[in-house]
Amino acid sequence: MTKVKHRTGERTGGPPPFVLWREVAMAYLAPAVTAGAGALIGGNTELLRAAGTSIAGTSAVVALLAGGLLQAFGRRRATGPAHRAVLSLAGAVLAAALAFALACAALRWLPGWTGWRGPWLERLSLDLPLSAALAATIVGWRWRGRFTTRPLKGN
Repeated sequence: MTKVKHRTGERTGGPPPFVLWREVAMAYLAPAVTAGAGALIGGNTELLRAAGTSIAGTSAVVALLAGGLLQAFGRRRATGPAHRAVLSLAGAVLAAALAFALACAALRWLPGWTGWRGPWLERLSLDLPLSAALAATIVGWRWRGRFTTRPLKGN
């Protein structure tokens, strides 16, 4: 048998590294493409407009905030799959609640301050919490995936 030499810094397996800019980019692109495709197929121009703004934008902002907070203050200890799911779900509930509060504030104050009105404003109470919950769940799941107690197969 021969020994396999690994270069310094080369990955030898395990979960992929958590890179914040990649998480934020995917948090924007994935909902923008999926919601945009659904809007194009269904012919919904309002959803098409929201796909790149309130849906994908909220997702990217939440991914940036959640990922940054986890990198700065997150515990770096191994968690099992059940614990990982509970922590990710808790992050999703918190993000959705904060986003819903922000949407309610926008519904109340934006028309008076800016004069903006329209169907997109009513969409915020659905778009913001849903996008925030999905982004927080995915970022939390991927963050904690780096420290699982069971090795991932196929890596």
